[in-house]
Amino acid sequence: MTEKARATPARVVVADDQTVVREGIVMLLGLLPGVEVVGAAGDGEEAVRLVAELAPDVVLMDLRMPRCDGVEATRRIRAEHPGTQVVVLTTYADDDSLFPALTAGARGYLTKDAGGEEIVRAVHSVLSGDAGLSPSIQRRLLEHLSDGPRPAGPREPPDGLTTRETEVLVLIAEGLNNQQIASRMHVSTATVKTHINNLFAKTGLKDRAQAVRYAYGKGLVPPPRG
Repeated sequence: MTEKARATPARVVVADDQTVVREGIVMLLGLLPGVEVVGAAGDGEEAVRLVAELAPDVVLMDLRMPRCDGVEATRRIRAEHPGTQVVVLTTYADDDSLFPALTAGARGYLTKDAGGEEIVRAVHSVLSGDAGLSPSIQRRLLEHLSDGPRPAGPREPPDGLTTRETEVLVLIAEGLNNQQIASRMHVSTATVKTHINNLFAKTGLKDRAQAVRYAYGKGLVPPPRG
């Protein structure tokens, strides 16, 4: 958790159409440091309205809700209120749920068996620029990406990336956070952030989930063994 995260609680809106689940999440998060629940929504339409009204840091978003589902609400929030991040919190981990949510702009994805501390970690991860993916979701994403055809053998750095930027990209795809990348490369976290900003600018990537897909698509990372 970053120094900023420790000093200032993340302001969170919880969106879930099941009253018991929604109130349970709000109560659970209220017992934990590092987050402040500022609103709760019963559907995607209300979630979008609360974001416009309250400007929270993060929305914990269920997917299957009436009036406006979580994917559409995520798309609208990210387009209209880019200062608010979205972490999906859902029962479903299938491809038809996972990939539309990430494509819509969700930066995190957890299933509802996640504990309170895992939810708080995901919230602060997306605020610090990392992906807030549970280990099982990250494995599912990597397995899916490894299914497609990929060029054989190592590749030269694509899209004008430097060797160091490419190294950072590969480490992102391997699931390392900024501090771990800095330790591996023997540089400061500030240097890592500079490399990430540069490679995102050169490639047009917006977040770490896109960076993982990009690294696999360019053949920079071998498929996981399993």
